[in-house]
Amino acid sequence: MSELERLVAVMHRLRSGCPWDAEQTHASLVRYLVEETLEVVEAIEAGDDDHLSEELGDLLLQVVFHAEIAAETGRFDIEDVARRIADKLVARHPYVFSDAAVPDDLVGSWERAKAAEKARSSALDGIPERLSALTRAHKVIVRARSHGMEPASLGVPDSAVAADDLGTEFLRLVGRAEELGLDPEQQARAALRGLEVRVREAEAGR
Repeated sequence: MSELERLVAVMHRLRSGCPWDAEQTHASLVRYLVEETLEVVEAIEAGDDDHLSEELGDLLLQVVFHAEIAAETGRFDIEDVARRIADKLVARHPYVFSDAAVPDDLVGSWERAKAAEKARSSALDGIPERLSALTRAHKVIVRARSHGMEPASLGVPDSAVAADDLGTEFLRLVGRAEELGLDPEQQARAALRGLEVRVREAEAGR
């Protein structure tokens, strides 16, 4: 038995033998999934391999836990989860798993393959609403670029800020928002909503 198989077996026993584990649902586990994901990020940023290995295990537990809950009612199991992601990776990397040429724009190629696979009508489809404004803005700009829309054409001004100074520039803007009595997250969301409108208008005009 591999360690992965052992983990699945342990989770199966916990669902039948531990009252707390037995009463959990997909919804009740959401906060743990978010917490474990953030702890993985912190471990990566800390550069601590031992900590990262532990936190990845905690995150893997969440995947196995959700799959076990679904398996109990015959919806899907951990094998289905693994099969779907493996199939997806193969399908989206034809230049690795066949003799197709490596595309010049790897990110754009991935996004276009995803859009076709999911029959999406807009570059913005599928971006989670609950992302922070900064993370969502990044996703919107990446998606727009992959669909041939450059930020400048959408009203996003060019910036000459050097890569090493970007973090400091973010902090400067947050400080300026505080001086003005404004919530930086709300201001960013308002600007982002305007950008999303312009993306959809550009798509409609094609």
